[in-house]
Amino acid sequence: MARAAARAVCLEMLRVQLEGKFWEIDPLGHEIAIVLDPDGAQPNHFGAAPATSEPLSAGTFAGDTRIGGSCNCETLTVTPHCNGTHTECVGHVTDRRFGVDRIASGLVGVAALVSVTPEPARDSNDEVGPHGDQQDLLISKKILETAMQDIWQTGLTSLVLRSLPNVPGKRSAIYPPDQPCPYLSAGAAELLVELGVRHLQVDLPSIDRLLDGGELLAHRIFWGLPPGSRELGRASRKDATITEMVFVPDAVPDGRYFLNLQLPRIASDAVPSRPVLHPLRAMTKR
Repeated sequence: MARAAARAVCLEMLRVQLEGKFWEIDPLGHEIAIVLDPDGAQPNHFGAAPATSEPLSAGTFAGDTRIGGSCNCETLTVTPHCNGTHTECVGHVTDRRFGVDRIASGLVGVAALVSVTPEPARDSNDEVGPHGDQQDLLISKKILETAMQDIWQTGLTSLVLRSLPNVPGKRSAIYPPDQPCPYLSAGAAELLVELGVRHLQVDLPSIDRLLDGGELLAHRIFWGLPPGSRELGRASRKDATITEMVFVPDAVPDGRYFLNLQLPRIASDAVPSRPVLHPLRAMTKR
């Protein structure tokens, strides 16, 4: 009873105005980041070394209380792009360095969560490119249009894609470079730009084909870069972000949520991240 009362008080406090509407937000959100455990099972992409942790050793100090240290102090080694849930920015594909820390706005707001079933490229009207294969599984423009038509609305800027089948094994899946994985077609990426999606979350290791000759076409389209360009100055969507390797449990239904995309202040083109989806409802009055 006390917990229910406390929850009701919190809900009274979490009323915000977004996109010209008033919303009531449930503070008890759904975590969609994969827990990164340096000592346990973890997802891995492109053959990178797993994330690890080691006690700090400095002179006579040992950062491990189990071996006599006064406290625990670990050195973490992680490749954000490959070791779990991460958010990346246009600096991922440009010569001039640009970090996620420079994107300071738009990381909270109303998001749409939609589930999609990738289809074989041979059954799609979308092109796969010179490095693609007709056996590839695509999230095509048509698939996105169908999935988003009843959920997406003008003013939203964030989209979460849950690919089906949604197996729990995604939390620790290994994605070698030569393993076929679903990815976004160029047409799908163009649709996202057209609809105004600026913050995209996917449960894929990459929105592009893992072996695509270095084109990263969907990435470039999403950031407003011409094909093959590595010039930061030519990117028209520098404030856009892509979050890969999330996991959205089946218990979280498709619909609109308040997205809280939590990012550390690290000057890098990709950082480990923690997106949280909070259930919400539109309010008819303040």
